[in-house]
Amino acid sequence: MSDEVRAGQLKVKTILTRSNLPIAGYSVNPYVGCTHACKYCYACFMKRFTGHTEPWGTFLDVKYWERIKNPKKYDGQTMIVGSVTDAYNPQEAQFCRTRAFLEEMQGSKINLIITTKSDLVVRDLDLIRTFPSPLISWSINTLNEAFKDDMDKAVSIERRIAAMKRCHEEGIRTTCFISPIFPEITEVFGIIEKIKDFCDYIWLENLNLRGNFKADIMNYIAENYPDLLPLYRQIYNKNDRMYWEILDRKVSEYAREKGFLYVVDKEPFLRDPTGKPIIINYFYHSQIKQSAKKR
Repeated sequence: MSDEVRAGQLKVKTILTRSNLPIAGYSVNPYVGCTHACKYCYACFMKRFTGHTEPWGTFLDVKYWERIKNPKKYDGQTMIVGSVTDAYNPQEAQFCRTRAFLEEMQGSKINLIITTKSDLVVRDLDLIRTFPSPLISWSINTLNEAFKDDMDKAVSIERRIAAMKRCHEEGIRTTCFISPIFPEITEVFGIIEKIKDFCDYIWLENLNLRGNFKADIMNYIAENYPDLLPLYRQIYNKNDRMYWEILDRKVSEYAREKGFLYVVDKEPFLRDPTGKPIIINYFYHSQIKQSAKKR
């Protein structure tokens, strides 16, 4: 994939953007575009702001910014690296813009969150571990490498899990972000069993189909999982949320049996004193989120 990508340069005044995300005050995206080319990528909406006409996943703008002169100014702020790109896309090995950001922030006491689908992040552990209580999250929504290859061009699930394990063993907080959950395809409980011993948090998020990629995903299901097509039509054409409510109950029961803390729509940043992972459910959006909070 990397040799098919058009990489350009983009000069920006700052790499720090005020974030609307509830978990962070700033977003850091060292690239525009993402060469993982996930078929379900919500960030593809960014394309309309770039001037690019190429398909999402085939272009990458490498950001160059004015050096951060006073990183300690941001002490106590939470910064999420990779909100609309993967800061550890394959091209980061060449351009090192994410590493440049981490170098510029040395000496600060920011709350660092990195989200990725890559194992390249382990290259920067020497810098990452200098921040107080950093957190690295890997997106994993299947144990089936063939399905993974159908959905994205990132590194294998096996490599992601190996990176998670290494970081956890070195004292870095780790998250397995089971997202997006494809109904009856994503092996939610299989994934949890696979990573539970070296993961501090397990975030769960449902597949949301919107924009141009809805038709692509529905066509993929029709071609590859025809028996599931009625279910997907019920969920995504008729807005039936029953599937997520049932899965919520199943995960809640599983967590209770395993002794895991299970919360809905929360963002705990402390480790469970028992050493067990905390499962955080982000299924709920709009109406269902409100009803969940009343239970």
